[in-house]
Formats: sequence, structure tokens, C-alpha cells
Amino acid sequence: MRIGEVTRKAGVTARTLRYYESVGLMPPGERKGGQRYYDEATIVRLRKIDQLKALGLGLDEIRGVIDLYFTDPSGVHAKRKVLAVLRAHLADVDARLAGTRALQRELQVHVARFERWLAEHDR
Repeated sequence: MRIGEVTRKAGVTARTLRYYESVGLMPPGERKGGQRYYDEATIVRLRKIDQLKALGLGLDEIRGVIDLYFTDPSGVHAKRKVLAVLRAHLADVDARLAGTRALQRELQVHVARFERWLAEHDR
């Protein structure tokens, strides 16, 4: 298949496919007569990349797991690695939420202090 057909079937742009090739997420298409040709495996791989992106993985993280999906038919190694990434993301979100809650409490204290001060001076 030529690039247009592959990208249409996979739901990505040609620019995206070329970018993924340039950053090592996709192997380059086979060259024939100045054109690149791709097989069905390219579509499967592009869809898997989209699924991993939907889970919140960045391209560097996807690069670290994508090959596992195609070298380990059981999928166990890939899923374990993705689970580790997701756990790290969750820990990061939990830490940011804790920081946001602390900021919220601090702002509540300041708002209350200003309201008390203004109430005393509005009399």
C-alpha cells in the first residue's frame, strides 16, 4: 500500500507517519521506484500507537513499549511495562493534586484573613 491508503485506513496523516518513522516509532516503508510502500502491519502498529497515546503515554514512553506488542504474542511484557508507566503517571498526578490541595488551603486562609480585615475596617 502507498502512504495515502495506509494513513487513511489508520486514521493518521502522512506527516504523522513520516514523523513516527523519523523518531523511531515506525520502521520506514519499503522503497520501490522512488515510492514507499507499507503493509497491514503498519496499520496495526499505527493503531496501537494511537491506543497508547489515548492512555496518556508520551512518544518516548511509547517507543519503549511498542516493539514488545509485536515481539511477544502474549502481550504480557508490553502490558507490564505500560502498567509501570501508568503507575508512574498516577503517582505524578497524585503529587500534583496534593500540591494543588495545599495551595487551595493556603488561598482559603488568605481569603479568610482578608475578609476578616475588611469586615473590621468597613464598620
